[in-house]
Amino acid sequence: MALMRWRSHKKRSIPEELWVRCPGCREMLFSKDLDDRLKVCPKCEHHLPLTSHERVAFTLDAGSWQEFDGAMETVDVLGFVDKQPYPQKLQDSSHNTGVKEAMRYGLGAIEGRPIVFGTLEFRFLGGSMGVVVGEKVTRAIELARARRVPLVLVSASGGARMHEGILSLMQMAKTCAALAGLRDAGGFYVSVCAHPTTGGVTASFAMAADVIVAEPGALIGFAGPRVIEGTIKKKLPPGFQTAEFLLDKGQIDMIVPRLQLRATLARVLAYAPAPAEAPGRLANAGRPT
Repeated sequence: MALMRWRSHKKRSIPEELWVRCPGCREMLFSKDLDDRLKVCPKCEHHLPLTSHERVAFTLDAGSWQEFDGAMETVDVLGFVDKQPYPQKLQDSSHNTGVKEAMRYGLGAIEGRPIVFGTLEFRFLGGSMGVVVGEKVTRAIELARARRVPLVLVSASGGARMHEGILSLMQMAKTCAALAGLRDAGGFYVSVCAHPTTGGVTASFAMAADVIVAEPGALIGFAGPRVIEGTIKKKLPPGFQTAEFLLDKGQIDMIVPRLQLRATLARVLAYAPAPAEAPGRLANAGRPT
């Protein structure tokens, strides 16, 4: 009898990038289908995170994006070191995300309406706000004031960047002062809060807008629920700090599913007033890079 040889076959592993597990319902989703739905789960409608590149691509008209100050980088003034030096963390984040800092801004358009658009990149140190992020937010505000166009900023952040200490906290006052100037000039600002929008970003420019929009289920707050419960020694109500909770309390204006966000922004921007003439010192604000 002839001996039969059994060949050992290794199981072919499915590339991880082809499938994604939804954090909401735990279903395995085909990445292509998920991308077609702007990273919104077709099973439970959970909104998965977007990169800044994806946010720009789906929000703005094709070919309208012109980024400003994209090469601006952070300087480690404090010489901060924990498990690794701060400059190394910056370098790693830049390598992993393809951007120099957590904030990107520039000129764009939504359904033909020119705007200044900015978005935080959560993959870059949790979208935290340091000196460069604060400066770029401020420049975005001043650019909107100078060009006399509406401003749209998308937030997804863990808050102020601890690596920069008090210099980071100063950005809260800086961005709010710039927004006061935009308001006085008759400008119009729409804030979009994605998951999560927390800490110093919530306590400054994210919640100081004419219209505040949130994505469903987004965590929006200053301190986290566990910190608050530990401080007040009380159990917080269900859904505390979710977009739905804040809408019920009147702290945001609307919750808009991501698939409807672009069309909703177009309708909101149609009501933007024509701002007053910009001061001369801001006439040439902003330079693309």
